[in-house]
Amino acid sequence: MRLMKQLAMPVVAGLLATTGAFAQSINYVPDANIERRVEQTLSRMTLEEKVGQMTELAIDVLGHWEGEKFVLDKDKMDNAFMRYKIGSVLNTPGPVAQTPEWWQQTIRTINDYSLRACGIPTVYGLDQNHGATYTLRGTLFPQNTNLGASFDPDLARRAASITAYETRAANCPWTYSPTVDLSRDPRWPRVWENFGEDCLLSTVIGKAMVEGFQGPDPNHIDKYHIGTSMKHYMAYGIPRTGKDRTPAYLPEWELREKHFAPFKACVEAGATSVMVNSASINGTPMHINAKYLTQWLKEETGWDGMIVTDWADIENLWKREMVAANKKDAICLAINAGIDMAMEPFNLDFCDLLIEAVREGRVPMTRIDDAVRRILRMKYRMGLFDMPNTDIKDYPKYGGEEHRLAAQDAAVQTMILLKNKGILPLKQGQKILVTGPNANSMRCLNGGWSYTWQGKDADKFASSHNTILEAMQQRFGNANIVYEPGVTYNNDGLYWEENEPQIDRAVRAAAQVDVILACVGENSYAETPGNLDDLALSAKQRDLVKALAKTGKPIVLVLNEGRPRLISDIEPLAEAVVNILLPGNEGGNALARLLAGVDNFSAKMPYTYPRYSASLTTYDYRVSEMTGTMEGAYDYNAQVDVQWPFGFGLSYTTFDYSNLRVDKTEFSAGDVLNVSVDVKNTGSRAGKESVLLFSRDIVASIIPEARRLRAFTKIDLQPGEQRTVTFSLPANDLAFVGYDDQRHLEPGEFVLQIANQAVHINCR
Repeated sequence: MRLMKQLAMPVVAGLLATTGAFAQSINYVPDANIERRVEQTLSRMTLEEKVGQMTELAIDVLGHWEGEKFVLDKDKMDNAFMRYKIGSVLNTPGPVAQTPEWWQQTIRTINDYSLRACGIPTVYGLDQNHGATYTLRGTLFPQNTNLGASFDPDLARRAASITAYETRAANCPWTYSPTVDLSRDPRWPRVWENFGEDCLLSTVIGKAMVEGFQGPDPNHIDKYHIGTSMKHYMAYGIPRTGKDRTPAYLPEWELREKHFAPFKACVEAGATSVMVNSASINGTPMHINAKYLTQWLKEETGWDGMIVTDWADIENLWKREMVAANKKDAICLAINAGIDMAMEPFNLDFCDLLIEAVREGRVPMTRIDDAVRRILRMKYRMGLFDMPNTDIKDYPKYGGEEHRLAAQDAAVQTMILLKNKGILPLKQGQKILVTGPNANSMRCLNGGWSYTWQGKDADKFASSHNTILEAMQQRFGNANIVYEPGVTYNNDGLYWEENEPQIDRAVRAAAQVDVILACVGENSYAETPGNLDDLALSAKQRDLVKALAKTGKPIVLVLNEGRPRLISDIEPLAEAVVNILLPGNEGGNALARLLAGVDNFSAKMPYTYPRYSASLTTYDYRVSEMTGTMEGAYDYNAQVDVQWPFGFGLSYTTFDYSNLRVDKTEFSAGDVLNVSVDVKNTGSRAGKESVLLFSRDIVASIIPEARRLRAFTKIDLQPGEQRTVTFSLPANDLAFVGYDDQRHLEPGEFVLQIANQAVHINCR
């Protein structure tokens, strides 16, 4: 074992600064005037008012349906606000998206009640997970998995900024976004809600989205921006079973180094709040883990924001997790661990039980005051005391052409070309068969959290947008498009259910065409209803592709899916493969542009795409897991057999990398390594390229990883153009977290790699 040296100086992991002891101050200075107002408000509050502020109700319990219209109920409103003084409301009734005008009036009414009850405005929260998802006529962007595939923080920041504008136009000041869990298990049904499997990618894109949502000053969020609630803290994306809301088991050094990193970076940048993982880590539910909630998230970072539970998760502590005998015990455990606001969607007994617990001495008043102080601070930072409501007339760009084009550009930049034997771009005048269950569905393009929780009504609400079929008809001409799906989903059933196939009809239609566009993948789902038992693409869809291949007509395979479904048996049958992931309302138009060659592909895989069901891995696996050799995307020995590796993506042009160099071949802790590489567009088309810098520690006292992403950037090159890309890499980035929960940078050899270029350096 080599000598381990604990770092005493700051260590940087991408955008995440830490020290050997992990202490770090927040990157903004609290506003003294806000702090004064918070203390003044807190000093006037009764215990009942304080507990009310710690309570969040679903809007469903505040009203009733009159036909297709949801209306607030005076008696229910009086009970919630005048009696219990609740501080927050969430969700859309149904849940079904509502018009911005409806939201304007409803949230205004709720605020009127709240202000009359205790002089404190309500903070309303919506899951605006990929645009104005719960606000009709708004702009829906690609899902987060697409934004991760862009490797472009500016693109993510722009999407978040537009989402904030349109959310605030609906009088809503708060969203439960971004989701910065790491998607490290392809079985997990929430892969698509996150930016990918890598902690640096999630850190950089997540931080950009926080900045886009909140604006430049986290102390003063203006009327065109909204507060964020990052989720789901933490290690949610690596459940042992692959099922939603099930336990994770992993070493604490991995938890610290990878899963904590995106949350830490974003709270230090001023994220207003954090939502907690519904499941458990190493046997302890996150909602009662004081070490992770209070010590790591609040105390070590100096963060002064607010922690909110996920849906009914205090209830789940005693009903599902079985760590408390009753609800009062569960409340005591959660609040004492660091929970500040309880998402109690359907009843108000939380208030009564917490008040009892405080009076019995089971929850100290200091903990209540700390929680309420954090809630009030968030509301003051959002400007709700001075401007509790917005006016839709101040938001003329809502759902307009400018935002639609931004969403289309985002979709173009987030689709991944995985294979092309020269068939793409498609030529005008060719006859094209558009087939597969995803070909004519807005629901499939958007995925879950789109107008409704499971996304089932997207075809109704997004009917003014183009499906893949409709976009292809517009781009290539109706006369050149033949449509025969062959396989269709049962949209009245479970997300995975399919109707009786009509593959023979698609095969007969193929006789009329030159090219087959097979659009396969998944129907929409969200959370636990999206669990699966078989990661393979459905047998009916694979049978469709196999039957079409026998016609001899070339196949372009379009993957429209929220997670990687296994396709190793049909991938060889395709001349080209495009993974569009979940591109949103403009996905059909974006795909047609790319297939026609109007735009170029530039995205890369944000996660590892597995080849086999018993061979699931991430790109940063440990070298001891190597089980064979395969030439990978960058001419390195990948040593594991995958369909497509993390960071892989093709273009209509080609890029040549050369002359990788570093200004220090010998370095010490605290040095900065300037790493440069020349990138040239050697093709005939302009193109964007994400340049990814990886490292590998050759020998380490903890088994080293095959490689780790350390930096990335995206450049735009014209044909023949060459550019030198330089990364300033703090040497301390090469440190790892040891068993002692400290970062260590050990002497010895490291390899830095960009594409097919590698250079060896040594730590003294």
